[in-house]
Amino acid sequence: MKVAILTMFNGLSNTYSLVNVVAEHLRMLLDAGIETKMLVSEDCPDSERKGIFADERLEWVKVTNRFKNKQIIWHDYSKPDGAVHKTFFDEADVVAADLEEKLSDADVCIMHDIHYQGWHLMHNVAIRKVQEKLKNLKFIAITHSAPVNRPTDVKWPFSCRYSPMPNTTYVYPTYSGISALAKQYNVPEGKCGVIYNSLDLLSFMSVEVKSVHKHIDLLSPDILIVYPGRFTTGKRFEKVAALAGCIKRKTELSVKVVFCDFPCMDIEPALYKAAIRKIGVYYGLSESDMAFTSDLGFPNGFPRSGVFELFTLSNLFICPSYSESFGLTVIEAASRGNFLVLNEAVPALEEVGKRLKAYFMRWDARNFGYDTKETYKPSEQAYLEEHALRIVDLMRDNPTLYAKTLARQKFSLQWVWYNQLMPMLER
Repeated sequence: MKVAILTMFNGLSNTYSLVNVVAEHLRMLLDAGIETKMLVSEDCPDSERKGIFADERLEWVKVTNRFKNKQIIWHDYSKPDGAVHKTFFDEADVVAADLEEKLSDADVCIMHDIHYQGWHLMHNVAIRKVQEKLKNLKFIAITHSAPVNRPTDVKWPFSCRYSPMPNTTYVYPTYSGISALAKQYNVPEGKCGVIYNSLDLLSFMSVEVKSVHKHIDLLSPDILIVYPGRFTTGKRFEKVAALAGCIKRKTELSVKVVFCDFPCMDIEPALYKAAIRKIGVYYGLSESDMAFTSDLGFPNGFPRSGVFELFTLSNLFICPSYSESFGLTVIEAASRGNFLVLNEAVPALEEVGKRLKAYFMRWDARNFGYDTKETYKPSEQAYLEEHALRIVDLMRDNPTLYAKTLARQKFSLQWVWYNQLMPMLER
């Protein structure tokens, strides 16, 4: 399959929201291995090609914007009546001939606002001429602005903004606009579809975080736990794995845990990692649900700025640490909107946690002058499972936390690609 994206951009400034939407579609297509070409106005400066627009996998195609050696001036025909300028149809013929040649090898053409915007009326007419010649070419016409009311009596060529084109699916960013979209183009709602505007969170992340994502999915899990700390048994990494496993087993939610570990001489790292993985699997995780950043190219610790970025993506922070003088990571996780689960038996965690309205559990701890030892009845597993269910219920009932998680999951490039754009290409 070969996909062409038709925008007729004159520039690529990312302050123009449509440029960002198109960039996200390009990432989806190219990352899926789809052969992709992008059609822009010949006046779009090559110097503005950056990021995904400069990707070597992308075929960059310029569409003519000249008539009789003079630049074509686009006129805004947003009103449903009036008269077009003198050379309108001649310009449309020239552009149509160029588009026909440059779309001849494509299977699908995704158009952005070509049928909607008044200043694209000439391109609207041109692409309809192309469709008459390339009858096997499938079109997806995306409208990004609120649909306009369909006039009762509208004449050609103004009618192009209110009439359908064969072999075309009409698309809007939300389901709420489908009825109005269908009325504007005079098509059944079944001929329409939805592609959300996506949120590419990883594009704002560092190279380090992106490298972690290559090994463990940071976007789709229902529960994403990040636990940074010195790799010592005193930080109780295995307790995080155990509670995470109980959450997955009791709720059937997807759970991922990223341990941002940095070196410590207290224990042989390989042995401790093996023990943590074994405990995590025993309580319900899969091996692939856990990752140690020290195994992913960061043997001396993960950058602190990267930890902050990971906390931006995560939604649950568990700190069963045996001893803390303050617990700065608790504040860091809280500042990024994570649900906090802390060891109540540690005085510093109790003090900070109460101010932050954290959820408390009890694990063994060191107090001032004495150590505590917890006894669980009927068992530690039953204790963890009981709290796992409570934690998930509280997270689900928290509107802010719920919105954060949903924005990461359901509006990511991956979700939009697999659930909306890819199925539409295969329609």
